[in-house]
Amino acid sequence: MASLASPSLLSSLTKSRTGRVSLAVLSSSRCASRGFRRGAKCNAGSIVPNRRVFLGIGALFIDQVVTMASGSGGVGRSFVASARPRQGVSPVEQILKNVDWPEQFPFKDEDFSRFDESPDSIFYSEPRFVTHIDDPAIRALTDYYSKVFPPSNSPGVAMLDLCSSWVSHFPAGYKQERVVGMGMNEEELKRNPILTEYIVQDLNVNPKLPFEDNSFDVITNVVSVDYLTKPIEVFKEMQRVLKPSGLAIMSFSNRLFFTKAVSIWTSTGDVDHAWIVGSYFHYAGGFEPPAAVDISPNPGRSDPMYIVYSRKQLSA
Repeated sequence: MASLASPSLLSSLTKSRTGRVSLAVLSSSRCASRGFRRGAKCNAGSIVPNRRVFLGIGALFIDQVVTMASGSGGVGRSFVASARPRQGVSPVEQILKNVDWPEQFPFKDEDFSRFDESPDSIFYSEPRFVTHIDDPAIRALTDYYSKVFPPSNSPGVAMLDLCSSWVSHFPAGYKQERVVGMGMNEEELKRNPILTEYIVQDLNVNPKLPFEDNSFDVITNVVSVDYLTKPIEVFKEMQRVLKPSGLAIMSFSNRLFFTKAVSIWTSTGDVDHAWIVGSYFHYAGGFEPPAAVDISPNPGRSDPMYIVYSRKQLSA
């Protein structure tokens, strides 16, 4: 694992569409990185805090982090999947199998710092009526939803789309009596045809969800889990508002607003990301063991797409 002792420099990992990693050295005095997506702006007045920086190399990286956190010194204990990687099987789908989780959450506060720490309300103040993953990835996500969602128009079913916008990528014609969107831009939420109601709320300022316990059958989050600076608090709230056995689906790609994603995400790779999201479920408590699915439609030729999901425990 690489870290920086000097506050005068930041090393960050920038990732290509194919998932390859390259090293870039940035000044820590100002925000110096550009977002991956068009429309991401660098706030020149934003002071960048000190950040731990990691070299994301899959299971080896995760072992390094959690071994250090556990104080085991790296002797005789692996915290990641015990099975050897199988040919033809995505490593993302294997990383959450047979995990021996550390006793304590292995990440520090600085791992959730960002290059641009200006208020998110400013960054998201202008609506962006664009999609943040390409069409094949969108189709793959919609197809996945069609397989795991409750049937359309099921009596009493309620859905919550966290970090929502003008589109949720639900199957065409899908409807439920209650579909709530929570996001940062009201104009985007107003345009979302799937929503029956919406709430504007910044989860990085207030992670408390304004709903009663056991309110929702399904919670979705599309390519936004990487922006959460208080993920354990948010996942605890997700667990609280889900009905027993309710399903939480976190989907992500390698496309993001780089300056607004948390340090632990921008410094690591796709396999690491699945483990990180799985850790949010585990340490929030009250969820079944999380699992990962690689639904990437055209590996290396279009945006990758991954799912980490879990259900609220019946006894929680």
